[in-house]
Amino acid sequence: MNAPDQVPACTDRVAEVTRNTAETQITVRVNLDGTGAAKLHTSIGFFDHMLDQIARHGLIDLDIHAVGDLHIDGHHTVEDVGITLGQAFAKAVGDKKGIRRYGHAYVPLDEALSRVVIDFSGRPGLHMHIPFTAGSIGGFDTQLTFEFFQGFVNHAGVTLHIDNLKGTNAHHQCETVFKAFARALRGALERDPRMAGIIPSTKGSL
Repeated sequence: MNAPDQVPACTDRVAEVTRNTAETQITVRVNLDGTGAAKLHTSIGFFDHMLDQIARHGLIDLDIHAVGDLHIDGHHTVEDVGITLGQAFAKAVGDKKGIRRYGHAYVPLDEALSRVVIDFSGRPGLHMHIPFTAGSIGGFDTQLTFEFFQGFVNHAGVTLHIDNLKGTNAHHQCETVFKAFARALRGALERDPRMAGIIPSTKGSL
């Protein structure tokens, strides 16, 4: 019999999803109980840097390989990575028994400060306010930040609130958002020993 403060053994929370379209070919592998290891190849340098923040600060192992129509622009690649990552998270988290469900984080970087709040509610919803001070960061169109998170929430089935509260450097603004997202994910996905085997909802399902 388990000790009162011991979490019962659970199925590994890992998943692999492949998405192939006329615009992109993407494979995503996730381990929600990882160490923050990342293998990233989207051919968009700054985007890879942001995905690395999710892995490292969320303690989530990520393996993402994406080939997209970058001769047009980065839109399809970034959006479809968000979609595929969301699908992988939904698959890996399963029925959500025993998770904390809610997570939030404030993250600063020099003059920038961002807040992210997430709910693994099963209801997709994105509310995002990032007043970017530049239109691009290292060739990454800052408008694609919204497309990434919209794709993620729609397919992970989460409610996500993102607010950049302060910032004058666009790189810092974006990086604090992704780091806060990672920390919020980590909190929401953490197993709660007091809720072992229980779905965190009065409805009995999420």
